[in-house]
Amino acid sequence: MNLIKSYKATPEPTLRRLPRYVHLLNKIKADGLTEVSSTFIAKEMSLDPTQVRKDIEYTGVTGRPKTGYNIEQLIIGIKGFLSWNKINDAFIAGVGSLGTAMLGYTRFKEYGLNYVAAFDNDQMKIGSRVHNVPIFSLDKIPDLAKKMKIKIGVITVPAFAAQTVANYMIEGGIKAIWNFAPIQIKVPEKIVLENAQLTQSLAVLTRRLFEID
Repeated sequence: MNLIKSYKATPEPTLRRLPRYVHLLNKIKADGLTEVSSTFIAKEMSLDPTQVRKDIEYTGVTGRPKTGYNIEQLIIGIKGFLSWNKINDAFIAGVGSLGTAMLGYTRFKEYGLNYVAAFDNDQMKIGSRVHNVPIFSLDKIPDLAKKMKIKIGVITVPAFAAQTVANYMIEGGIKAIWNFAPIQIKVPEKIVLENAQLTQSLAVLTRRLFEID
């Protein structure tokens, strides 16, 4: 008899809060604390304690009455739940200012993201290295992704090239795309797409500033 593994889908708001918990936990761990309660986390982050407990339940980490959670175990549990405890090799397409900055941000490896190749259409960049990561032509993405079994692709190209790059990534078997291009790209339903729209965040910031000024 074949058993079908079932799982409870994690709400997106929970996934967005969990990294914030890790940052807070690292801070209070550095301050010398070893235990933390959901009430403390909630107060520090202006959240409801019940929501914090529900978020943590998804990770499988359990707390103890009165003492709460062991901070080290909770950090490990959240990182494991988010797959930050293993290295995920990734491609990045677009080696302009943003792409170069992301290649140079070494802390991505702490979150399990390791850039193994970069891609661009600038002939002056192709064949060189940025932060020791080799740069290839954009049209090499499908073949190299298949050969290297890459599952994560990051897009930092201009808007006009984003869809073409996404198509290359999908053709190469990439299953998850982190899109920083200022355009909504189209992908098949089975592809995981996360749009990191910097202009949207800036729009909220500048409008809120105007409203309180």
